[in-house]
Amino acid sequence: MSVKNPIIGLCQQASFLISAARVEQCPPDEGLEIAFAGRSNAGKSSALNTLTHANLARTSKTPGRTQLLNFFTLDQQRRLVDLPGYGYAKVPIPLKQHWQKHLEAYLSSRESLAGLVLLMDIRHPLTPFDCMMLDWAQSSDMPLHILLTKADKLTFGAAKNELLKVQKEINSRWGDNVSIQLFSATKRTGIEQAREVLATWLELTATE
Repeated sequence: MSVKNPIIGLCQQASFLISAARVEQCPPDEGLEIAFAGRSNAGKSSALNTLTHANLARTSKTPGRTQLLNFFTLDQQRRLVDLPGYGYAKVPIPLKQHWQKHLEAYLSSRESLAGLVLLMDIRHPLTPFDCMMLDWAQSSDMPLHILLTKADKLTFGAAKNELLKVQKEINSRWGDNVSIQLFSATKRTGIEQAREVLATWLELTATE
C-alpha cells in the first residue's frame, strides 16, 4: 500500500498571495509558514519552483532580484515565504539596510513561522551571512534545514564529501536543531527529502 505525502498536493496548488515591503504588510500572523532564505544567487527561487511544480518565484542571473517578502499560499492555514536574498547583490546601500531591517523584524516577530530553509551554494557554503542566520535560528530555537544547492556542479563523490564536511561544522557550532541535505533544482535531486521536512513543519501526516 503506497503512502502519499500530502505536501505534494499542497505544493502543486501553491499560488502567489502577496508581496510585502515591510512587516506591517504581511498577511495575518496565523497558521503556519516556512521561510526560504539564502545568499543572493544561491538558487532560492529555483528551489521554490522545483518543490512546488510551479513558476512561483522569479529566477534571475542577476543577484538581488527578490526585494520583497513574497508569500505563497498552500491552503488557508499554510504558506511558503520567499525572503529577500542577502549578500553581494548590486543594490544601493539604503535598500540593503531596508531589507535587513524588515527581514530582521519578520524573523523576530512572526509567530506563525514554523521553520527556516536556508539555501547555500555547495561551492560557497557557510558564508558570514549564512552563519548569521544559523546564529539567529539557534538563539530563537527555530528549526532550520539547509539545502546545499547546485549539487550537480560537483561530482557525486565531491558533493557527498562537501555535505559531510559542512554537516560536521554545523553539528559542532550549532547543534542538532539543524538538518542538511544535497539539492539540485536542475537534476531534481533531494526534492522528496526536502518535502518531508516541509510536511513535518507544516504538521501534515502521510495518508495511505
